[in-house]
Amino acid sequence: MNSIIETINTAAAVTQQQLTNFLAKFDWDQLIGVLLSKIISIVLISILFLIIAQGGRHLIARVFQKNQQKLAAKNPQTTIVKSKRRNQTFYSLVENAYYYLVVFFWLYSILSIIGIPVGTLIAGAGIFSLAVGLGAQGFVSDIVSGFFIISEQQLAVGEHVIINNIDGTVSAVGLRTTQIKTDNGTLNFIPNRNITTIANLSRSSIQTSINVRITPETNLKAVEKIIQQTNEKLKGQQAAVLEQPVILGPVYLNDGSLAIQTNVTTKSGTESLVQATYLAAYLEALTQAGIELPLSPQSVPVPASPSNVANQPQAPTTNPLKH
Repeated sequence: MNSIIETINTAAAVTQQQLTNFLAKFDWDQLIGVLLSKIISIVLISILFLIIAQGGRHLIARVFQKNQQKLAAKNPQTTIVKSKRRNQTFYSLVENAYYYLVVFFWLYSILSIIGIPVGTLIAGAGIFSLAVGLGAQGFVSDIVSGFFIISEQQLAVGEHVIINNIDGTVSAVGLRTTQIKTDNGTLNFIPNRNITTIANLSRSSIQTSINVRITPETNLKAVEKIIQQTNEKLKGQQAAVLEQPVILGPVYLNDGSLAIQTNVTTKSGTESLVQATYLAAYLEALTQAGIELPLSPQSVPVPASPSNVANQPQAPTTNPLKH
């Protein structure tokens, strides 16, 4: 037992002596000095690139702001909104590209200070091979897709679009992602390579339907006359309305109820406001005229033939405020 303990103590003493000899070979003063020098260099270079990043972003913002003022002064009133959206889109793209450029050179500087030969690695492997080796195929695909989206002017900041079943307003267009903000405030980041179909709703007019529910006993001619009179009163008051509303007459809604439908052609993005304005005016005019409207949707089955009208099943009722 004593021999085993002596062997362990001897081995520990030898290991400690070897470790002491190994550490004694280092010039600790020089090592600590080099380490502190590199840390200070990294901190200073980071502060420098932070100043460059903030100053560059401020300069880019001022340039595009002045450009927007020039566009607003030269272009007619009808094209100011379009030129502003295009200017905001390119501003978002340039700012995004500048950010990645600053980050790239900052990382290059940090690695050079540490002593990693980045230039030799890039020259030896090639930029494309390095990108593939780092798993950046998706990144390259995002940049290429974003370039074509911008160059073909498929969308612009502030436009109403539907991308991958996401309905919202374009918040920003970057090299890697496109940001879409929905009506409830959710900000969606969509990689550019995943954008397959873009439905741009801001490049043309929108037709919205206004449905006033009625009962089968309602006097249709009286209701249509009141709606027509209301349309005449509202004529010229809504700048978003592009054409005079068209009364289609009685229609069956999806829930099986009857309604008088009116179609209004509006500017894109204003359809909800126009629909609410016209519907409120219709309901007020009909109420003042003494027309009784259903308090809840009444399902009226569509007869397939005169023989089975009584046997036609009713559709389920739904929320009367759906439209």
